[in-house]
Amino acid sequence: MLAWTIYLSFLGMAVLMCLPKDRPSLARWTALGTALLGLGCGLIGALSFDSSAGVVPLIDEPWVPALGIHYHLAVDGISLTMVLLTGLAAVVGILFSWNLEQSPKEFFAYYLALIGGCYGVFLSFDLLLLFVFYEIAIVPKYFLIARWGSTNREYGAMKLALYSFASSALVLVGVIAAYVASGAQSFNLLELSKYTFTADQQAWLFPLVFAGFAVLAGMWPFHTWAPTGHVAAPTAASMLLAGVVMKLGAYGCLRVAMTLFPAGLQQWSPFFGALAVTGIVYGALVALTQKDFKFVIGYSSVSHMGFVLLGLVALSQTGLNGAVLQMFSHGVIAGLLFGVVGRMIYDRTHTRVLDELELMRLKKALPFAAIVFVIAGFASMGMPGFSGFIAEVQVLIGAWQGFPAYALLAGIGVVLGVAYTLRAVQKAFYPNPADLAQVELKEVKLPPVSLPEKLGAFTLLACTLIIGIYPRLLLDLIVPAFDSPLFEGLKKGVGQ
Repeated sequence: MLAWTIYLSFLGMAVLMCLPKDRPSLARWTALGTALLGLGCGLIGALSFDSSAGVVPLIDEPWVPALGIHYHLAVDGISLTMVLLTGLAAVVGILFSWNLEQSPKEFFAYYLALIGGCYGVFLSFDLLLLFVFYEIAIVPKYFLIARWGSTNREYGAMKLALYSFASSALVLVGVIAAYVASGAQSFNLLELSKYTFTADQQAWLFPLVFAGFAVLAGMWPFHTWAPTGHVAAPTAASMLLAGVVMKLGAYGCLRVAMTLFPAGLQQWSPFFGALAVTGIVYGALVALTQKDFKFVIGYSSVSHMGFVLLGLVALSQTGLNGAVLQMFSHGVIAGLLFGVVGRMIYDRTHTRVLDELELMRLKKALPFAAIVFVIAGFASMGMPGFSGFIAEVQVLIGAWQGFPAYALLAGIGVVLGVAYTLRAVQKAFYPNPADLAQVELKEVKLPPVSLPEKLGAFTLLACTLIIGIYPRLLLDLIVPAFDSPLFEGLKKGVGQ
């Protein structure tokens, strides 16, 4: 059933390309139906999944037998969590793009191709197959931004594509080197994980593969594509970019680099931990100074993805659990923030400049957007009761166990996150009347928030609240996954 998440996405893309151009409504419903079916397959797979089973094979057929390449799909609790996130983001992104008028059938076709590539990455257990899906996801990203984006869209699309292809080249070199060094004549992740690479091999293979994937996760100082791409992308693409695509990088770090090269992880963890903490603090500081509303959310994503990377390299079981949960949590919260800023505000006011929005009395013109952003802001700050709280707490505890100084610096990032979120809320929705006493306020009449947008917002709010109140829904999938033989080498180097 889970394999059908991939097939349905590409089938939906093909159907959309065959639809007539003068039927935009049909294109929207086709895309939404496809995304709902994909999410449904993910939910059915989750309900029937036995978390104690470890890695559950879905399909394993020879693809290029001479090289040992298989079409091998499988799932464990970690990949299942990411599949659910992808399905959720796919549906909500379409709801927030319901009123798209420019070539909707082509837009949704590219969108579903990107979704299919993401599903493929999360379910692939053959490294070359994973790499193929990873590359497939890059192409639709470029066209979605270059054709339907806004500010500096060509620059943003090209920068994202160049960073993605350059970093994936590092991954490919590492994957081929692991294939040759192992002598296993197979790209099967399960088989390669049984091979113990020498210390010298891991010393250069780990940073090569980890950094290659971490670039897509927004790792400092290779993060600059992310805010630029987020700002340039149309709403659905920016929601998907921050919500799911950045998770492809973090997932690759865990699934490939850390699984195959655990000794390299122990050697390099202080270095990459330092980069992660720098990203947390730097992203928050830059977000605090931004004048463009969307850039605030873009740099906040860099900061929050720093928590994911810190949890991964913390050499702690608690940190690993928190990192995976943070991947889901940030995907939901960032998607909601980009939905509010991109669709509810920018598409109506045609500006993202906070000083201009301050004069528009948006709390009266768009009260629903104001309320949703405030709640989403609380979730982003890590308030108790939301998914971000339990995720970041686990990351900080895990970091403290391995690198106390990094945990303290990450705590500073949390405080800065409160500051830039409250600043954005005040500037956009609740300005200080004393500051505007000598300024002529604008009376603006804006189109009300539509029903599809409200449904999308309520869906994401419900997810972050449900996981925040009862995180076991995901932790019962995530925690047992690390008991799989696949992570045996990794577990030897982390605290239990």
